[in-house]
Amino acid sequence: MTIPASFIQELIARADVVEIVGRYVQLKKAGANFMGLCPFHGEKSPSFSVSPTKQFYHCFGCGVHGNAIGFLMEHAGMGFVEAVHDLAGQYGLQVPEDDASPAERARAASQRQKQATLTDVLEKAGDAYRKQLRQAPGAIEYLKGRGVSGEVAKQFGIGYAPAGWRSLASVFPDYDDPLLAESGLVIVNNEEGQLSEADAKRYDRFRDRVMFPIRNVKGECIGFGGRVLGDEKPKYLNSPETPVFSKGRELYGLYEARAAFRDRGYALVTEGYMDVVALAQLGFPNAVATLGTACTTEHVQKLFRFTESVVFSFDGDAAGRRAARKALDGALPYATDVRSIKFLFLPAEHDPDSFIREHGAEAFARFVNEATPLSRFMIEAAREGCDLTTAEGRAHMTSNVRPLWSAMPDGALKRQLLSEIATLVQLDAPALSDLWASTPGPRKAGTSAQSQRYSEPGGYAGGDDYDLGMPPPDYESQRYEIDSKPKFQPRKFVKGKRWGGKFEEPIEPLRGRGAPPSRPDVAVRLLLSNMAQWEAMSHELHMMLCDLQGHHGALFTWLDSQLHEHGVQPWAALREGMRGLDFEPLAERLMSVSEAGPTPEGEEAQHLADAARELASVLDFMLDDRLKAQQSEAIAAVGKDPKALERYKALETRRLELSARLRASGSETA
Repeated sequence: MTIPASFIQELIARADVVEIVGRYVQLKKAGANFMGLCPFHGEKSPSFSVSPTKQFYHCFGCGVHGNAIGFLMEHAGMGFVEAVHDLAGQYGLQVPEDDASPAERARAASQRQKQATLTDVLEKAGDAYRKQLRQAPGAIEYLKGRGVSGEVAKQFGIGYAPAGWRSLASVFPDYDDPLLAESGLVIVNNEEGQLSEADAKRYDRFRDRVMFPIRNVKGECIGFGGRVLGDEKPKYLNSPETPVFSKGRELYGLYEARAAFRDRGYALVTEGYMDVVALAQLGFPNAVATLGTACTTEHVQKLFRFTESVVFSFDGDAAGRRAARKALDGALPYATDVRSIKFLFLPAEHDPDSFIREHGAEAFARFVNEATPLSRFMIEAAREGCDLTTAEGRAHMTSNVRPLWSAMPDGALKRQLLSEIATLVQLDAPALSDLWASTPGPRKAGTSAQSQRYSEPGGYAGGDDYDLGMPPPDYESQRYEIDSKPKFQPRKFVKGKRWGGKFEEPIEPLRGRGAPPSRPDVAVRLLLSNMAQWEAMSHELHMMLCDLQGHHGALFTWLDSQLHEHGVQPWAALREGMRGLDFEPLAERLMSVSEAGPTPEGEEAQHLADAARELASVLDFMLDDRLKAQQSEAIAAVGKDPKALERYKALETRRLELSARLRASGSETA
């Protein structure tokens, strides 16, 4: 559905950004504006300003800014359409749908209704579980034995699922309602298709378990985790994947811990629900847990929306080391120079709860401060099993560490690690860099295209620390000339099949008698071809593209919402999702496919890397236009704003850095 721009403007004009932000951030009046601690990065002195006259928020510390819709998207984790509907509902406005086709309108309404209905069903079940807990002495005794107070149990909404096979039948009179199965509350056993839907056996998924509601960042119940009272297996049982719940994207306790991230300065990632609850009870309310799965890049990305420091806590046994190794893979693409990622290994006989009870909260806090930095753990993981006293062992470590190092975004940390690795394997850094640049590096087994950042020496390193700066003074600022013959000639890029190493037909540069494609056109083509690159970009670049005028900005805004709601998708799926939207013709035109043959076997990684470098160059030039506009605003404010000149100088420094990098990469004529 396309929401008319006129309605968006009306909604923003009617909404009170101070009221919206104030629900999440404690604000105090400061002159004409309101000030508070930024919810997007840890700080002790308020630098987050909200303007009631401009209906705008801005952080002078991290630079994040936007309106009421943008705040709901960034802080509450909503997609664009969801944020618009949420905000409109708060002010009693009906989002217009007249411009959408009947099928599109029906599909969108059905999806919203399904999600709302499923969360309603889950909330109702959660209320029933909480009531059952009051009548379950065994469950109460278990929680008391773990030191959980009634206050903390209420904070996390803990309940109890009775031992009966159909206990929820007393909560939902229509026990055969398909929504109960779709929400994961009820299991339907049709004996592998031998029984009809009417004759299938239905029973509660959760029985005789302490129940932990899993909430999204808006506080809505989207699933449950259940823990047995004894030693039965499985100890923990999660809700299955549903339209509202994906365990690879959600973190238990995130809703409750968000404010504590800022107060404590870091997020503590643990392995179980009880770890989170017990830590909150013992003075560490900043803990979250993965949901019975390895920590993914999506988990890490979600955490870094709320804090700049993450500590992973694992048991010191072999299973804990394996879990930490998987967390390392998920964290490496986000290990920028301004972020802190550490790994905490407790003694094998302890979990966080037992450690704190035996040694105290201060001892645990010291353990956290002394946790292993990502750089050291990465080196340890790579050298495991390698005898560095032999040439073979050093070569083995070189092979092990390359995909780990390559997954990191470019920056000072990555370059320092190159020198450290080179010393360990008895090479100098330039020699190691040349070695990796000249030999193909196979993708690690199990690593997706989404997490492979193509940051080989001389390549593009996606990440949130995207380098900034200025292009040379003689470049053409408004057009991207395909035939300008830069030193780097982009290869044909591919689209179509599901991402993860599968490819279809290459996409040719647009041809014809018309004007050459603009830089926004090229960005559209490359990002629709490989949506994973959007996830690797910084918030500033996201804002730059979403703020573009016309269909380009609408398309990028829609793409961002798709990533939040559905994850990385191939072009074929994106094309279906944009049917009937205003920018569909633009996307179809830019994604027109040539008759060229498939990508030669073995060259897929190089094609992806080339396209990533092409995108990086285009974004650099577009960013320079944005920085120049910001400089003009700063100059205009000199005399009125004492910090204006300082902002201008900072912008000039960033542009000079970009100019140097463009010259080094041969993109001056792009």
